[in-house]
Amino acid sequence: MTEKRLTGRIARENIRQMQVPRPPQGVIDGFLALGDATGIVSDAMDELGIACGVVGAHILRPTIPGARIVGPALTVRNVLQRADALEGARNHVNKMAEFEAHNLATPGDVLVIDGVSGMSNMGGISAQTGKRQGEAGAIVFGGVRDVGHSRSVDYPIWSTELSAVTGKWRLQTIEINGPIQIGGVRVEPGDLVIADETSVCFVPRERMTEVLVLAQQKAEAEDIRCRAIDDGIAVPDISRATYGEKA
Repeated sequence: MTEKRLTGRIARENIRQMQVPRPPQGVIDGFLALGDATGIVSDAMDELGIACGVVGAHILRPTIPGARIVGPALTVRNVLQRADALEGARNHVNKMAEFEAHNLATPGDVLVIDGVSGMSNMGGISAQTGKRQGEAGAIVFGGVRDVGHSRSVDYPIWSTELSAVTGKWRLQTIEINGPIQIGGVRVEPGDLVIADETSVCFVPRERMTEVLVLAQQKAEAEDIRCRAIDDGIAVPDISRATYGEKA
């Protein structure tokens, strides 16, 4: 594969991987077919002994109601600049580099930003660029802005906050495609991101196939229970089936 021409927004040595590992064939479609899957995925991870990789909607809130995405994580790490923000604005010293991540994106990637609170880590032009690049959407542990713009181009974002304050003069991107922390969850590039209105799940890339298999089994069992509810099954029987209790 020919290496992409870089934008120069961040030093090459701070880009740990030029492309995130791709999921096995059929994995993304399999998770998408589950619908709003974060609850089932969370349960499957518990039963497989995978440490909790779930961040709830009380922390990461979607900008587009009803949105759901599945894709491998393309990671970005931002930190607060030491320099004075107003001096940076006067001199136009911009150290944000999520555009380099967009430049490196493969269609289907999910941009995952370990960001800075109190300011925007990406805005409308960035969201439109990500959409153009074929990204599924973004997860931002920090602020974002221009929500109307990102909605208008159908680019879903899950963020911890909204802020009109620009990060251009206030934060610095120090690494792309390295390990990051999102709500206490360690996320590696290529880990699978599954997001809906309930939560955001991060599934380790080496475990995603077995999580999918168990999640599909659990979804099928849930469908059977739902049909039984509609058919009038007694509440005690529903309870036992739901919580795994023996009769």
